[in-house]
Amino acid sequence: IYDCLNVRKDNDISREKLYKALALAALAQQGKTYNLEALDVIDSSDYPKPSLGDLSDLKQLNLRLQREKTPTLLNYTYRELEDLNSVNVEIVPEKKGLFLKHVEYTVYNERTKSTVCRRYSDFCTLHEVLLQRFPYRAIPRLPPKKLAATREFLEARCRALRRYLVLICRHPVLHDSEIVVYFLTAGVSDFQNKMKDKFRNLPDEFVTSPLAGKSKDLVPMDTQVSFNESKELLRNVLGSVTKLREMTENIIMRSGVDAREWQQFGSELSNLANESHASSAWACGNSQTWNQLKGVFRSLTGYFNEVADIGMNQIQGTEEGSFQTFNLFMDVLTSYKDLCDRLEKGVVKDHQSALQKMSSMKKRQISAQAKGHEVGNTVDQLESRIIEQESEISNMEIRNYYSLHCAHMETQLIHANMELFALSFQELISQQVKNHKEKLTAWEKMIPIVGNMISQDNLPSPPTSPH
Repeated sequence: IYDCLNVRKDNDISREKLYKALALAALAQQGKTYNLEALDVIDSSDYPKPSLGDLSDLKQLNLRLQREKTPTLLNYTYRELEDLNSVNVEIVPEKKGLFLKHVEYTVYNERTKSTVCRRYSDFCTLHEVLLQRFPYRAIPRLPPKKLAATREFLEARCRALRRYLVLICRHPVLHDSEIVVYFLTAGVSDFQNKMKDKFRNLPDEFVTSPLAGKSKDLVPMDTQVSFNESKELLRNVLGSVTKLREMTENIIMRSGVDAREWQQFGSELSNLANESHASSAWACGNSQTWNQLKGVFRSLTGYFNEVADIGMNQIQGTEEGSFQTFNLFMDVLTSYKDLCDRLEKGVVKDHQSALQKMSSMKKRQISAQAKGHEVGNTVDQLESRIIEQESEISNMEIRNYYSLHCAHMETQLIHANMELFALSFQELISQQVKNHKEKLTAWEKMIPIVGNMISQDNLPSPPTSPH
């Protein structure tokens, strides 16, 4: 078909020739002769249409080409980041090991439909290798290790490990890296050592990136100013989100306290309803109120337990919903803060150190030249070292530009993940509305029961007129 249209495969194609190519493909699919003469007898509006099959790969290719053409734009929406991959982490019910028991986790990878078992130390190895390979990317923190961990701690750490992998697998650069694919799919024993050996000599991203050589052209003039402003903005956002998360955690804790107290409230009513001491006519006279109250207390006990159950379900729903989304967004912001700290302590510091070293050597060279010819060898040595240092500084400058380009993309990635903030609020408010509606229904069930707590016969008579 290319030959028919006289088009080279590495050249662009016009709209007219594209339509003719599609029509020729349709003729070929139908088993007919396909050439330009065959199209001459067909009106262009009646060109046959080829069967194109599943175009999802073509759409992905189109998106990838668009991103490659505009390397200074992330070109990812939050939904597209979500679609990169989906993972889940669960605790293996039984601890492994003959003597020293350890916890294992199953890691399910939706992209390859595969499941592997990993230990916490395997996650630590993954984290170490990722930092070595991608020092200029926002890599989330791992949850802490703890000896003699409780079940609650292990479950919380499992949720944190799940969030860790979710962010890794939603990262445009990290998700399909050889390191991450190996972690998600390799079913090998002695995983830690094999992973370290496999990636021991793998250079960092700067060394292998096709963008490294032209990174200076990818960094706008105002990048440093914009980067500093973004750091301050996102640092403030992180501070506020941290406080909001603490408030959400306090709300959950208070809900748990309220639920337990309403349950105890119902238990006390049950105790009163089952009070075994008799109420004699000597004590009550003609009043039946106490016996009526015992019957009402017996009826109310179940409703207060229902209110307590709704409160406990609220805790679970918030913990698994909005609270985890808050945590995920906090993990995103924290990974960006850690990246900024690494850049300031790493590339910038190394660059400044190299410049100071160069300045010191030039001063020594000037001093040696001033002393005359008897120190000629010293001057030659200094010149050689200055040339080496200039080359090193040049490489550092390129690396610095590349790190700024990466920081630019990571900043855009944080903003693409801002939708997590909105989702956490949606989940929180929806959960609160649901819980309050359920509680309102439970409380309304008690109204007719409470309304009959006192018989109309036992109500005091209205005061009579003195006349």
